[in-house]
Amino acid sequence: MTNIQDANAGPHPDEAEPVPSPPPSAPDRNLALELVRVTEAAALAAGRWIGRGQKERADQAAVDAMRLMLDTVSMDGVVVIGEGEKDEAPMLYNGEELGNGNGPKVDVAVDPLEGTRLTALGMPNAIAVVALAERATMFFPGPAVYMDKIAVGGDAVDAIDIEAPPQENIRRIAKAKGKDPEDVSVVVLDRDRHQQLIADLRDVGAKVFLITDGDVAPSIAAAREDSAVDVLMGVGGTPEGVISASALKCLGGGMQGKLWPRNEEERRQLVDGGYDPDRVLGTDDLVAGQDIFVAATGVTTGALLRGVRYREYGAITDSLVMRSRYGTVRRTEAPHSFEKLMKISNIAYR
Repeated sequence: MTNIQDANAGPHPDEAEPVPSPPPSAPDRNLALELVRVTEAAALAAGRWIGRGQKERADQAAVDAMRLMLDTVSMDGVVVIGEGEKDEAPMLYNGEELGNGNGPKVDVAVDPLEGTRLTALGMPNAIAVVALAERATMFFPGPAVYMDKIAVGGDAVDAIDIEAPPQENIRRIAKAKGKDPEDVSVVVLDRDRHQQLIADLRDVGAKVFLITDGDVAPSIAAAREDSAVDVLMGVGGTPEGVISASALKCLGGGMQGKLWPRNEEERRQLVDGGYDPDRVLGTDDLVAGQDIFVAATGVTTGALLRGVRYREYGAITDSLVMRSRYGTVRRTEAPHSFEKLMKISNIAYR
Protein backbone atom coordinates (compact mmCIF):
# COMPACT_ATOMS: atom_id res chain seq x y z
CA MET A 1 0.00 0.00 0.00
CA THR A 2 1.35 3.42 -0.96
CA ASN A 3 2.08 5.74 1.95
CA ILE A 4 0.87 9.17 0.83
CA GLN A 5 2.03 12.08 3.00
CA ASP A 6 -0.56 14.75 3.85
CA ALA A 7 0.23 17.76 1.70
CA ASN A 8 -0.37 20.04 4.69
CA ALA A 9 1.83 18.10 7.08
CA GLY A 10 5.04 19.79 6.02
CA PRO A 11 8.37 18.09 5.17
CA HIS A 12 9.34 14.75 6.60
CA PRO A 13 11.47 15.17 9.74
CA ASP A 14 14.50 13.85 7.87
CA GLU A 15 13.99 16.55 5.23
CA ALA A 16 13.19 19.44 7.55
CA GLU A 17 15.29 22.60 7.45
CA PRO A 18 17.95 22.55 10.19
CA VAL A 19 17.56 24.96 13.08
CA PRO A 20 19.84 27.91 12.28
CA SER A 21 22.90 28.24 14.46
CA PRO A 22 23.79 31.52 16.16
CA PRO A 23 26.37 33.57 14.25
CA PRO A 24 29.99 32.76 15.20
CA SER A 25 30.32 36.06 17.08
CA ALA A 26 27.23 35.43 19.25
CA PRO A 27 27.66 34.48 22.89
CA ASP A 28 27.53 30.70 23.27
CA ARG A 29 26.20 30.64 26.83
CA ASN A 30 23.85 32.56 29.05
CA LEU A 31 25.95 35.51 30.16
CA ALA A 32 23.00 36.73 32.21
CA LEU A 33 23.88 34.03 34.74
CA GLU A 34 27.20 35.81 35.19
CA LEU A 35 25.59 39.23 35.16
CA VAL A 36 23.36 38.43 38.12
CA ARG A 37 26.46 38.22 40.31
CA VAL A 38 27.18 41.77 39.14
CA THR A 39 23.78 43.18 40.04
CA GLU A 40 23.68 41.25 43.32
CA ALA A 41 27.01 42.81 44.32
CA ALA A 42 25.78 46.31 43.43
CA ALA A 43 22.52 45.83 45.32
CA LEU A 44 24.28 44.48 48.41
CA ALA A 45 26.70 47.41 48.43
CA ALA A 46 23.97 50.01 47.92
CA GLY A 47 21.63 48.34 50.37
CA ARG A 48 23.59 49.50 53.38
CA TRP A 49 22.70 53.08 52.43
CA ILE A 50 18.93 52.58 52.34
CA GLY A 51 17.19 55.34 54.29
CA ARG A 52 20.40 57.21 55.18
CA GLY A 53 19.69 60.26 53.02
CA GLN A 54 22.98 60.07 51.07
CA LYS A 55 22.24 59.17 47.47
CA GLU A 56 25.78 59.88 46.23
CA ARG A 57 27.29 57.50 48.78
CA ALA A 58 24.76 54.82 47.83
CA ASP A 59 25.50 55.30 44.13
CA GLN A 60 29.26 55.22 44.68
CA ALA A 61 28.98 51.96 46.61
CA ALA A 62 26.91 50.39 43.81
CA VAL A 63 29.29 51.63 41.10
CA ASP A 64 32.37 50.28 42.87
CA ALA A 65 30.81 46.86 43.42
CA MET A 66 29.45 46.65 39.86
CA ARG A 67 32.75 47.65 38.24
CA LEU A 68 34.65 45.10 40.33
CA MET A 69 32.35 42.25 39.31
CA LEU A 70 31.93 43.26 35.65
CA ASP A 71 35.64 42.82 35.09
CA THR A 72 35.27 39.12 35.98
CA VAL A 73 32.64 38.45 33.28
CA SER A 74 33.81 36.52 30.20
CA MET A 75 33.25 39.27 27.64
CA ASP A 76 34.93 42.06 25.71
CA GLY A 77 32.54 44.82 26.71
CA VAL A 78 32.31 48.55 26.04
CA VAL A 79 29.95 50.81 27.99
CA VAL A 80 27.41 52.44 25.66
CA ILE A 81 24.92 53.46 28.35
CA GLY A 82 26.85 54.81 31.33
CA GLU A 83 25.59 55.84 34.73
CA GLY A 84 25.26 59.14 36.49
CA GLU A 85 25.94 61.72 33.81
CA LYS A 86 22.82 63.75 34.48
CA ASP A 87 23.36 64.32 38.19
CA GLU A 88 27.19 64.21 38.22
CA ALA A 89 27.17 61.04 40.30
CA PRO A 90 30.09 58.60 40.17
CA MET A 91 29.79 56.58 37.02
CA LEU A 92 30.86 53.76 34.78
CA TYR A 93 31.63 56.09 31.89
CA ASN A 94 30.67 55.72 28.25
CA GLY A 95 33.47 54.02 26.34
CA GLU A 96 34.87 52.23 29.40
CA GLU A 97 36.10 48.71 28.59
CA LEU A 98 34.80 45.97 30.85
CA GLY A 99 35.10 42.21 31.21
CA ASN A 100 38.09 39.89 31.15
CA GLY A 101 38.48 40.35 27.36
CA ASN A 102 38.11 36.64 26.56
CA GLY A 103 34.46 36.49 25.55
CA PRO A 104 32.23 37.97 22.86
CA LYS A 105 32.32 41.62 21.87
CA VAL A 106 29.29 43.30 23.45
CA ASP A 107 27.70 46.65 24.18
CA VAL A 108 27.08 47.23 27.88
CA ALA A 109 24.31 49.29 29.47
CA VAL A 110 24.56 49.84 33.21
CA ASP A 111 22.62 51.47 35.97
CA PRO A 112 24.31 50.34 39.19
CA LEU A 113 21.61 52.04 41.23
CA GLU A 114 18.45 53.00 39.36
CA GLY A 115 16.76 55.06 42.03
CA THR A 116 19.51 56.74 44.03
CA ARG A 117 16.99 59.00 45.74
CA LEU A 118 14.64 56.07 46.32
CA THR A 119 17.45 54.31 48.15
CA ALA A 120 18.46 57.36 50.16
CA LEU A 121 14.85 57.91 51.29
CA GLY A 122 14.01 54.24 51.79
CA MET A 123 11.35 54.30 49.06
CA PRO A 124 10.24 51.41 46.78
CA ASN A 125 11.50 50.26 43.36
CA ALA A 126 15.27 50.93 43.51
CA ILE A 127 17.16 48.29 41.51
CA ALA A 128 20.63 47.48 40.20
CA VAL A 129 20.51 46.56 36.51
CA VAL A 130 22.88 45.72 33.65
CA ALA A 131 22.23 44.73 30.03
CA LEU A 132 24.43 43.33 27.25
CA ALA A 133 23.86 43.08 23.50
CA GLU A 134 26.01 42.32 20.47
CA ARG A 135 28.56 45.03 19.68
CA ALA A 136 27.22 48.12 17.93
CA THR A 137 23.53 47.23 18.41
CA MET A 138 22.56 49.55 21.29
CA PHE A 139 21.26 53.05 20.64
CA PHE A 140 23.77 55.65 21.82
CA PRO A 141 21.82 58.60 23.27
CA GLY A 142 24.55 61.20 22.86
CA PRO A 143 23.11 64.57 23.95
CA ALA A 144 19.58 63.14 24.24
CA VAL A 145 18.97 63.28 27.99
CA TYR A 146 15.21 62.62 27.94
CA MET A 147 12.78 60.48 25.98
CA ASP A 148 8.99 60.25 25.87
CA LYS A 149 8.08 56.55 26.30
CA ILE A 150 5.33 53.98 26.25
CA ALA A 151 6.29 50.51 27.54
CA VAL A 152 3.94 47.51 27.52
CA GLY A 153 3.85 43.73 27.56
CA GLY A 154 3.64 41.49 24.50
CA ASP A 155 -0.15 41.50 24.39
CA ALA A 156 -0.26 45.24 23.74
CA VAL A 157 2.87 45.89 21.66
CA ASP A 158 0.92 46.26 18.42
CA ALA A 159 -1.71 48.49 20.05
CA ILE A 160 0.42 51.45 21.11
CA ASP A 161 1.14 54.60 19.12
CA ILE A 162 3.19 57.25 20.90
CA GLU A 163 1.91 59.90 18.51
CA ALA A 164 -1.73 59.20 19.42
CA PRO A 165 -3.44 60.93 22.38
CA PRO A 166 -3.05 59.19 25.77
CA GLN A 167 -6.78 58.44 25.88
CA GLU A 168 -6.56 56.59 22.56
CA ASN A 169 -3.57 54.56 23.72
CA ILE A 170 -5.40 53.52 26.88
CA ARG A 171 -8.43 52.41 24.87
CA ARG A 172 -6.20 50.40 22.52
CA ILE A 173 -4.25 48.82 25.37
CA ALA A 174 -7.47 47.95 27.19
CA LYS A 175 -8.89 46.29 24.07
CA ALA A 176 -5.69 44.31 23.50
CA LYS A 177 -5.74 43.08 27.09
CA GLY A 178 -9.46 42.35 27.16
CA LYS A 179 -10.07 45.00 29.82
CA ASP A 180 -12.05 48.16 30.28
CA PRO A 181 -10.03 51.41 30.25
CA GLU A 182 -10.96 51.83 33.93
CA ASP A 183 -8.99 48.66 34.72
CA VAL A 184 -5.76 49.75 33.02
CA SER A 185 -2.96 50.64 35.47
CA VAL A 186 -0.48 53.27 34.27
CA VAL A 187 2.79 54.23 35.95
CA VAL A 188 3.91 57.84 35.42
CA LEU A 189 6.81 59.81 36.88
CA ASP A 190 5.49 62.53 39.19
CA ARG A 191 6.76 65.58 37.34
CA ASP A 192 5.25 68.97 36.44
CA ARG A 193 5.75 68.14 32.77
CA HIS A 194 3.22 65.31 33.14
CA GLN A 195 0.28 67.33 34.46
CA GLN A 196 -1.61 67.19 31.14
CA LEU A 197 -0.73 63.51 30.62
CA ILE A 198 -2.08 62.62 34.06
CA ALA A 199 -5.26 64.62 33.42
CA ASP A 200 -5.78 62.85 30.07
CA LEU A 201 -5.23 59.41 31.61
CA ARG A 202 -7.71 60.11 34.39
CA ASP A 203 -10.15 61.54 31.86
CA VAL A 204 -10.37 58.13 30.17
CA GLY A 205 -10.69 56.43 33.56
CA ALA A 206 -7.27 54.78 33.81
CA LYS A 207 -5.67 54.16 37.20
CA VAL A 208 -2.56 56.36 37.48
CA PHE A 209 0.24 55.37 39.84
CA LEU A 210 2.74 58.19 40.37
CA ILE A 211 6.39 57.41 41.14
CA THR A 212 9.10 59.82 42.22
CA ASP A 213 12.04 58.21 40.39
CA GLY A 214 13.16 55.15 38.49
CA ASP A 215 11.17 54.10 35.42
CA VAL A 216 13.16 50.97 34.46
CA ALA A 217 11.55 48.74 37.09
CA PRO A 218 7.95 49.68 36.13
CA SER A 219 8.80 49.33 32.43
CA ILE A 220 9.92 45.76 33.09
CA ALA A 221 6.93 45.16 35.36
CA ALA A 222 4.58 46.13 32.52
CA ALA A 223 5.71 43.03 30.62
CA ARG A 224 5.42 40.62 33.56
CA GLU A 225 2.25 38.52 33.67
CA ASP A 226 2.17 38.54 37.47
CA SER A 227 2.48 42.34 37.68
CA ALA A 228 -0.22 44.89 38.49
CA VAL A 229 1.36 47.34 35.99
CA ASP A 230 -0.10 47.46 32.48
CA VAL A 231 1.88 50.32 30.95
CA LEU A 232 4.50 52.94 31.69
CA MET A 233 4.00 56.32 30.01
CA GLY A 234 5.73 59.69 30.03
CA VAL A 235 9.09 61.38 29.76
CA GLY A 236 12.09 59.84 31.50
CA GLY A 237 15.79 59.32 30.88
CA THR A 238 16.93 58.17 27.44
CA PRO A 239 19.61 55.82 28.87
CA GLU A 240 16.93 54.20 31.02
CA GLY A 241 14.86 53.77 27.85
CA VAL A 242 17.61 51.70 26.23
CA ILE A 243 17.94 49.49 29.31
CA SER A 244 14.16 49.08 29.48
CA ALA A 245 14.02 48.16 25.79
CA SER A 246 16.68 45.49 26.35
CA ALA A 247 14.66 43.91 29.15
CA LEU A 248 11.37 44.19 27.26
CA LYS A 249 12.91 42.41 24.28
CA CYS A 250 13.83 39.52 26.57
CA LEU A 251 10.30 39.42 28.02
CA GLY A 252 8.44 39.67 24.72
CA GLY A 253 7.21 43.17 25.48
CA GLY A 254 8.04 46.37 23.68
CA MET A 255 8.13 50.13 23.74
CA GLN A 256 8.02 53.24 21.62
CA GLY A 257 9.95 56.40 22.33
CA LYS A 258 10.66 59.87 20.97
CA LEU A 259 13.59 62.02 22.03
CA TRP A 260 12.36 64.90 24.17
CA PRO A 261 14.54 68.03 24.02
CA ARG A 262 13.82 70.37 26.91
CA ASN A 263 14.36 73.53 24.89
CA GLU A 264 15.38 74.81 21.47
CA GLU A 265 19.06 74.68 22.35
CA GLU A 266 18.83 70.96 23.14
CA ARG A 267 16.84 70.36 19.96
CA ARG A 268 19.56 72.11 17.97
CA GLN A 269 22.23 69.97 19.67
CA LEU A 270 20.33 66.82 18.77
CA VAL A 271 19.90 67.84 15.14
CA ASP A 272 23.56 68.90 14.88
CA GLY A 273 24.52 65.49 16.35
CA GLY A 274 22.56 63.66 13.65
CA TYR A 275 19.50 62.80 15.78
CA ASP A 276 15.91 63.28 14.62
CA PRO A 277 13.74 64.41 17.56
CA ASP A 278 10.58 63.66 15.55
CA ARG A 279 11.44 60.03 14.80
CA VAL A 280 9.49 57.30 16.59
CA LEU A 281 11.96 54.80 18.04
CA GLY A 282 10.78 51.23 18.47
CA THR A 283 12.27 48.47 20.58
CA ASP A 284 14.56 47.32 17.76
CA ASP A 285 15.77 50.88 17.20
CA LEU A 286 16.84 51.12 20.84
CA VAL A 287 18.51 47.71 20.91
CA ALA A 288 18.90 45.94 17.57
CA GLY A 289 20.67 42.86 18.91
CA GLN A 290 19.08 39.43 18.93
CA ASP A 291 21.14 37.96 21.78
CA ILE A 292 20.46 40.27 24.71
CA PHE A 293 21.18 39.57 28.36
CA VAL A 294 19.70 41.47 31.29
CA ALA A 295 20.03 41.03 35.04
CA ALA A 296 18.29 43.12 37.69
CA THR A 297 18.43 42.86 41.49
CA GLY A 298 16.14 44.63 43.93
CA VAL A 299 17.66 47.17 46.31
CA THR A 300 14.40 48.35 47.89
CA THR A 301 11.20 46.31 47.60
CA GLY A 302 8.88 47.36 44.79
CA ALA A 303 6.45 46.18 42.14
CA LEU A 304 9.13 44.17 40.34
CA LEU A 305 11.49 42.73 42.97
CA ARG A 306 11.99 42.44 46.71
CA GLY A 307 14.77 44.53 48.18
CA VAL A 308 17.89 43.37 50.00
CA ARG A 309 16.95 41.64 53.25
CA TYR A 310 19.62 41.51 55.93
CA ARG A 311 20.16 38.59 58.26
CA GLU A 312 22.67 37.82 60.99
CA TYR A 313 24.91 35.86 58.60
CA GLY A 314 24.53 38.17 55.59
CA ALA A 315 21.70 39.04 53.22
CA ILE A 316 19.14 37.69 50.74
CA THR A 317 18.68 39.16 47.27
CA ASP A 318 15.88 38.86 44.71
CA SER A 319 16.82 39.04 41.02
CA LEU A 320 15.55 38.58 37.47
CA VAL A 321 17.84 36.99 34.88
CA MET A 322 16.83 37.28 31.21
CA ARG A 323 18.03 36.24 27.76
CA SER A 324 16.26 37.26 24.56
CA ARG A 325 17.42 34.50 22.18
CA TYR A 326 15.50 31.75 23.96
CA GLY A 327 13.09 33.89 25.96
CA THR A 328 14.58 32.55 29.17
CA VAL A 329 13.52 34.44 32.31
CA ARG A 330 14.64 33.22 35.72
CA ARG A 331 13.80 34.64 39.12
CA THR A 332 16.56 34.01 41.62
CA GLU A 333 16.46 34.39 45.38
CA ALA A 334 19.97 34.02 46.77
CA PRO A 335 21.45 34.03 50.28
CA HIS A 336 24.85 35.71 50.66
CA SER A 337 27.40 35.23 53.41
CA PHE A 338 29.25 38.47 54.11
CA GLU A 339 32.22 36.52 55.41
CA LYS A 340 32.64 34.67 52.11
CA LEU A 341 31.92 37.72 49.95
CA MET A 342 34.61 39.79 51.62
CA LYS A 343 37.18 37.05 51.00
CA ILE A 344 36.83 37.47 47.23
CA SER A 345 36.28 41.24 46.97
CA ASN A 346 37.39 44.51 48.48
CA ILE A 347 33.81 45.61 49.13
CA ALA A 348 32.87 46.09 52.81
CA TYR A 349 29.37 44.63 52.75
CA ARG A 350 28.81 45.10 56.48
